[in-house]
Amino acid sequence: MEQNTKKLLTKGLLQSEDLCQYILETSVYPREPEPLKELRHVTAAHPRATMATAPDAGQLMAMLLKLVNAKKTIEVGVFTGYSLLLTALTIPEDGKIMAIDVNRETFEIGLPIIKKAGVAEKIDFIESEALPVLDQLLQNPDNEGSFDFAFVDADKINYWNYHERLMKLIKVGGVVVYDNTLWAGTVVMPDRLVPEFMKPGKKSTIELNKLLAADPRVQLSHASIGDGITICMRLY
Repeated sequence: MEQNTKKLLTKGLLQSEDLCQYILETSVYPREPEPLKELRHVTAAHPRATMATAPDAGQLMAMLLKLVNAKKTIEVGVFTGYSLLLTALTIPEDGKIMAIDVNRETFEIGLPIIKKAGVAEKIDFIESEALPVLDQLLQNPDNEGSFDFAFVDADKINYWNYHERLMKLIKVGGVVVYDNTLWAGTVVMPDRLVPEFMKPGKKSTIELNKLLAADPRVQLSHASIGDGITICMRLY
């Protein structure tokens, strides 16, 4: 049985730990590339390990990358790089990822594994707040509609701001995936039961979910996998 699994189970919303374990052991871990497995175990030792992309959500994301033939992608929020490495392993040899995070230190935890996997050259890591980078991209009209895929796992208060910019940067038919859109189930909890530190995220997530559901620019799937992921395909 996989080590550190119980830590990762906190990412899932399934009520049965046994059922969650069954999915991981049967369908996720056997297909997980060795570099991802190594990075997952390294990340499990980090005090903020639950920030990492859930491996079952990552498996779905890899399929989405293949379905849209993604070659040029954006990642907003990197942490130790599980989703970043997954993307780099999935896109073609000449594919490129613009990866944006305010914390290079956590990215460098996973960087040796990314380099060992032979995909570091696909990654352009930018240590910065994301909004200035996205705005700078939009100053060049050639960047509009030039990206195939984006994954957002960063500060929840800015998700809608990211969405507005990504709807210009992602091509029609491209996909944007937002992580943590069920916020550990707190979106349906009474405030008195929600830990104080999670309340701002709960509020932002509820507002985001309403806005995404009403956005005619996207086809939407809100999936109860990991901590909740919302998949948006740009329609126009």
